[in-house]
Amino acid sequence: MSVGSFVFMLHSHLPYYRKAGMWPFGEENLYECMSETYIPLIKAIEELYNDGIMAKLTVGITPILAEQLNDEHLKNGFVAYLDEKLRVAQEDIERYPNENVAHSQHLRYLAEYYQKWYTDIKDLFVNKYNKDLIAQFKKFQDLGAIEITTSGATHGFSPLLCTDANLNAQFKVGSDTTKRLFGKKAKGCWLPECAYRQGYLFCSKTGDKKWRPSIEVTLQNNGIEYFFTESHVIEGGNSIGNRRVIGMYGNIEYIPLPEREKTGYDTFSAYWLPDAQVAVMGRNERAGYQVWSAADGYPGDGCYREFHRKDSNSGLNYWRITSPTTDLGDKMLYDPVLAMSQVNSNSDHYVTLLYHLLNDHKLATGEEGLVMVSFDTELYGHWWFEGVEFIKQVITKLSKYQKGIERLTASEYLEKHPPKEAIQIPESSWGQGGHFWVWQNHLTEWMWPIIHSCEKRISEIVSNYENIPNDKLLHRALNQLSRENLLLQSSDWPFLITTWQAKDYATDRFREHVDRFEKIADMIENNNINDAILSEIESIDNCFPDIDYRVYLPIEEGVIPQQECKLAPLYQ
Repeated sequence: MSVGSFVFMLHSHLPYYRKAGMWPFGEENLYECMSETYIPLIKAIEELYNDGIMAKLTVGITPILAEQLNDEHLKNGFVAYLDEKLRVAQEDIERYPNENVAHSQHLRYLAEYYQKWYTDIKDLFVNKYNKDLIAQFKKFQDLGAIEITTSGATHGFSPLLCTDANLNAQFKVGSDTTKRLFGKKAKGCWLPECAYRQGYLFCSKTGDKKWRPSIEVTLQNNGIEYFFTESHVIEGGNSIGNRRVIGMYGNIEYIPLPEREKTGYDTFSAYWLPDAQVAVMGRNERAGYQVWSAADGYPGDGCYREFHRKDSNSGLNYWRITSPTTDLGDKMLYDPVLAMSQVNSNSDHYVTLLYHLLNDHKLATGEEGLVMVSFDTELYGHWWFEGVEFIKQVITKLSKYQKGIERLTASEYLEKHPPKEAIQIPESSWGQGGHFWVWQNHLTEWMWPIIHSCEKRISEIVSNYENIPNDKLLHRALNQLSRENLLLQSSDWPFLITTWQAKDYATDRFREHVDRFEKIADMIENNNINDAILSEIESIDNCFPDIDYRVYLPIEEGVIPQQECKLAPLYQ
């Protein structure tokens, strides 16, 4: 007897790293995720398929990540990265055993383990996948094993963009890119940072009272039928993350929002949004917390591989977490066999948890419910080394032993169980405190006037070229201006500044894209385009090859003079 449905959503995203550094921030971050997450995930999906099991994962791949996975420079760079990993593993094999080093026999065993692991990853990438991960994801999409969703082109923070033309461009270019690379228009979307805002009335500079549509209107205009959000957005109450942030350089100023009243709604079903026929699903708090919680989640188990401690010579991870309170220098050596045993135990527990959540809901309401969980894909494999095996075991056990739970992709769930109610959700994100603070605070407030200035400038420039110019150099410049505008809008830059994970790198990257934008804009406005300068910029920022600059033609908002003008940002 069915107790309900399970939707497992993975959101895959990395900022644009191409030709923008290597380590500690840059291309190597992409290569780590390719080797530890994306290739193991494809391998797991294929193994499930060969075992007669459709994974039924909903896999979000942001357009800017997809472009990088499809890039020849980065494909070749990844092979070089793997070769370097194999080289240092071989050096460690030759280094051990060493009578002057404690447990050196076990260290040799781990070096041999990594040598085989990276050899297998390289063999898959080069020989089986022909260096084309996009084709592999597309293959399993077309077989019905997974569903691929889209996002904003460069993961721009939607609510803080000031013009509808720029908001539309993020999702129009994003949706078109997903269709170009995966051969099918995505029905679903990951709102960058789960960031949402309602529609609102505002006063223009001329005094007209205008209505700015909500986010879902832009989604519907681009054929997007659903998105995901956090549990507190649906249920009310307080975000789990509503606490003071401690950065690596001390306390970061943070003022939490007051707790919202409980709404009476829950995440056991999907809902329509009020302004467009777009559905929203909320993450199940209990099922999500069991994985991502730093204190109680599975990835923090002492048997699992320690992410932060690396060998001083090879950089390979030879240690396990041991315990949350163990200093890095006191960590025990990693044991892959012990770790896999713990995956088996954790996956058993998770399957049981899912069943009880759905069964308890059915007993209480008489209706079958939904448990939707969404996570950064990179958690599995990259941060939690054993995480992809966890996904595979959960899917296998649900398929073979827990048939009362129906595994569905997001679109399949909405087709079988269309929403019955429409709800209004508040301004929100999955960031600290559940609102916009992580991206708009005293550390990042200088960025937004620059972003807004670029938004308005590009619309002013392209409004002079409603028809594609015959001048090919000008046409190239207009398209490259559009790429730089998208890239400077990436939500990763303010996020990395606020969290101090890569403050200087993110600041430099933002300024670089702004400088390139302004350089190209100046050349266009002065009718003096330098081919060499433009070509150099194109050689670095070559994403979205089919972009059409006319996506930035201004969108006229409706004038609503009979309504009161509420307090709202003066953006127009």
